[in-house]
Amino acid sequence: MSVSAEREKVRWVSGDTECAAWHYPGTNGACVIMAGGGGVTKEPGTDPFARRFHDAGFTVLALDHRHLGESGGQPRQVVRIGEQLADWQAAIAFAATLPGVDPARLAIWGFSLSGGHVFRVAARNPHLAAAIAQTPNADGPAATRNAMRHQKPLVMLRLTAMGLLDAVGGLFGRQPLLVPLAGKPGTVALLTTPDGIDGDRALNPDNRYPDWQQAVAARSVLRIGSYRPGRYASEVRCPLLVLVCDQDRSALAEPAAAAARRAPRGELVRMPGGHYEPFLEGHEHAVEAELAFLRRHLIDPAPAGHSAIATGAADSSPERPA
Repeated sequence: MSVSAEREKVRWVSGDTECAAWHYPGTNGACVIMAGGGGVTKEPGTDPFARRFHDAGFTVLALDHRHLGESGGQPRQVVRIGEQLADWQAAIAFAATLPGVDPARLAIWGFSLSGGHVFRVAARNPHLAAAIAQTPNADGPAATRNAMRHQKPLVMLRLTAMGLLDAVGGLFGRQPLLVPLAGKPGTVALLTTPDGIDGDRALNPDNRYPDWQQAVAARSVLRIGSYRPGRYASEVRCPLLVLVCDQDRSALAEPAAAAARRAPRGELVRMPGGHYEPFLEGHEHAVEAELAFLRRHLIDPAPAGHSAIATGAADSSPERPA
């Protein structure tokens, strides 16, 4: 176990390997379990929010999914939806055993692809106290159709062909063919949307995380493109906060907003900006909305059955849906 002033490195078994995470010990008995999106590791994907949650007294467990970052699993840089969902299950079980954590006050937080996972994980775990999906990829096919508007058809065909070739190669144990997480239109990359290129500036300012490999296996693109976790929103029983950015061209705001409305205890916060705005100029806006939500449901819980939909600025008071 490695230790820093405010956090310590922990590990637990998930599947046939181990997941690595940062554990920030808190003081209020509640715990927020967090993970970054797609091929984003725990430091660039969670640090800005994890530190704010921890400063507010929450215990935080920020994990790397299998095949990424400091977690185990071969081959590297492969995003497997089923395995990532299993990693979340193992993380929830581990968080409940942390010193000073009340197992009845666990929350989950994810953005982008992991924000999509939040719908499925929360639906599967009705005992969770709260869940936050930040700019989530709620509808992969819709996001893919939108992405095609910002990419040349031949390049889309190249990306699909690479994905298929990589998937076949994986069956024979070949090392993954990697594609960048983001690139300009006309280049082969996971995201070539107008706001997708902001990822490095938002998550890795001044190359703060030089060890972060900003690439994923091409085979992962096929899985992500067909993933529709927003369909599970109606099965989420805990309070669910969905934060969307109205100019999000990478994950799209409307499928996520629709998912929030289907959730029995859903709350929706809208803010201006693109996919990574909560990590950029809109950070304070986003983190204050999320902290208010966590305090309301983990520190001073509302009566069961409460439901709210908020629109507009992130500091708006939630309103009950009509």
